[in-house]
Amino acid sequence: MSGSLGRAAAALLRWGRGAGGGSGVLRSPGVRTAGSGAGGGGSAEQLDALVKKDKVVVFLKGTPEQPQCGFSNAVVQILRLHGVRDYAAYNVLDDPELRQGIKDYSNWPTIPQVYLNGEFVGGCDILLQMHQNGDLVEELKKLGIHSALLDEKKDQDSK
Repeated sequence: MSGSLGRAAAALLRWGRGAGGGSGVLRSPGVRTAGSGAGGGGSAEQLDALVKKDKVVVFLKGTPEQPQCGFSNAVVQILRLHGVRDYAAYNVLDDPELRQGIKDYSNWPTIPQVYLNGEFVGGCDILLQMHQNGDLVEELKKLGIHSALLDEKKDQDSK
């Protein structure tokens, strides 16, 4: 990770720990999580169905309420910042076949992995970069998802 990308990820991680108060209250109302029964493994057909089932799909280590790695936590926090509440999250730690299968499916070696409208976007570093340069707001808009950051900017501009 580049220096500025790493600093931004660290800041997001610190923000995320403070926001939840350590109480595990990171769950968003529309987040659907699935464990080992999510897709029954990692066949290409099953994974294809999973990534296309919802507008926003995330494969992570842990759950949105309790991410088990800093990169997964950063992805969850970025989605929270944008007010994305309706997405599917799959815990790859619950299913070794899913963990390897999604890496093979995307030809991407790491977790977390983010899919928008069935298309692979990337991992934490790419989502963070999209967040920083404004591309994530535009991609969410294409999915009919209004970024909460637009409301914050509007509030700041009116002051």
